[in-house]
Amino acid sequence: MAIKVHGSPVSPAAKRVLLCLAEKQLDYEFVLVDLATGQHKKEPFLSLNPFGQVPGFEDGDLKLFESRAITRYIAHAYADKGTPLISEDPKKMAIIGVWLEVESQRFDAAGQKLSFEILVKPMKGLTTDDAAVEQLQGQLAAVLDVYEARLGKSKYLGGDEFSLADLHHVPIIANLLKTKVKAVFDARPAVSAWAAALLARPAWLKINAA
Repeated sequence: MAIKVHGSPVSPAAKRVLLCLAEKQLDYEFVLVDLATGQHKKEPFLSLNPFGQVPGFEDGDLKLFESRAITRYIAHAYADKGTPLISEDPKKMAIIGVWLEVESQRFDAAGQKLSFEILVKPMKGLTTDDAAVEQLQGQLAAVLDVYEARLGKSKYLGGDEFSLADLHHVPIIANLLKTKVKAVFDARPAVSAWAAALLARPAWLKINAA
């Protein structure tokens, strides 16, 4: 099998890649990386990602790291498979590109840290910083106000069709909706409906049922 994903099933970044592969209906081999024993900080994993973070990705002789770079590669290399995640129309792709940047620069800046504070820290026996959570919730709320306006005009961020821009949000949204941060989503009807639609996608259900 040509495609291999090296990661952990609890990693949002790894799940981002797995979701992309599922949307594209591609077969792959999942290689478990044991984060608890620090396997990601040692060889041979460091030959895939020198920063020691999951996931690592292989497609034949191609080796990649950084989940968003991996999903972009999959979307372009396998454009004719499964769900179309990008557009051949330069203007439509430009809009998708804008929201890809918004996710990585603005949404994830608050969402990833909130997920770490509320979900990951307790799992590791660490204390959640309530002041940081409060600040981050405010930061996320400001971002989601912009999303609410956008999603009041189009079904998805990049337009009327699901795209890579929406896909990149899914793992962190899934984490946050298990916490009190769900209220921030629920307070915004268009955002709440969008989030529910993302989590109901068959590809997401499939990778979580595995």
